[in-house]
Amino acid sequence: MMISGRNHSAAPVILILLGFSDYPEFQILLFLIFFAIYVISVMGNIGMIAIIIMNPKLHTPMYFFLKHLSFVDFCYSTAVTPKLLENLVAEDRTVSFSACITQFFFFVTCALTDNFMLTVMAYDRFVAICKPLLYLVIMSQKRCVLLMAAAYIWGTLFTLTFTYSLLTLSFCGTNIIDNFVCEYTGILYASCSDKHFSELLLFIVTNINMLSTLMAIISSYIFIFVTVMKMHSVRARYKAFSTCASHLTAVGLFYGTVIFLYCIPNNKNSGFTAKLGTVFYAVVIPMLNPLIYSLRNNEVKEAFKKLVVKI
Repeated sequence: MMISGRNHSAAPVILILLGFSDYPEFQILLFLIFFAIYVISVMGNIGMIAIIIMNPKLHTPMYFFLKHLSFVDFCYSTAVTPKLLENLVAEDRTVSFSACITQFFFFVTCALTDNFMLTVMAYDRFVAICKPLLYLVIMSQKRCVLLMAAAYIWGTLFTLTFTYSLLTLSFCGTNIIDNFVCEYTGILYASCSDKHFSELLLFIVTNINMLSTLMAIISSYIFIFVTVMKMHSVRARYKAFSTCASHLTAVGLFYGTVIFLYCIPNNKNSGFTAKLGTVFYAVVIPMLNPLIYSLRNNEVKEAFKKLVVKI
């Protein structure tokens, strides 16, 4: 029986998230690991937001963007990890079509917004290092708010495009998604419709999105590198590069994983490798970002120490 994603009220569509069910002997261990990662992620991102809000010295454009990155990472992790934890301990791994699409929408919106935010943060570093005297003029409060609004709109519009393409598909009987999250390719290959258009859409939009933002980041850092190399002071060079180190690490982790999974045509990854990749960018990276920015940032360290002393 053909069931349309757009009209599934007459006959409900049931999807099954296989997750890591192929490894029953590791279910409890995986639950404990992912639970610990989620707790660290929530505490790290909420803690970062609290530190930035409570410390007036951190009310600068760079930390304004970092605050929003932490918020999106918190939402990112929360959209994925609770369901992953549930599937590790529950025998029933079914999920309704509407719940799956809802998770997909929030999950992808956060991922794409994260993507654009990393680009905005690269632009912020470019202005700070290449045009330091004009930094506060160029990165005014109004412009920062507009850039953040553009990031959220960017993520939402692209996600709506992907979501609509999935809602036009049809599903037959019980549909299995060989993953722990309702991501695009999993839902797509669970469908019995013609997938050519949706596959083409994924390849084109994802590559345009990833490559355009990556080129913007690379361009920013080319100018930064040229400017830094012109500095005569070794200490000034070190300070300039150190302010970019955290961002470059976050960019490398995010883009490396996502390009490997989605931007390479005819990817030969096994299902297990794809799951590990998804775990890394959907669960682990939101935990790593606040750690990366706090461990390599003296201002955040000092603000954290002051907060602990007050408590």
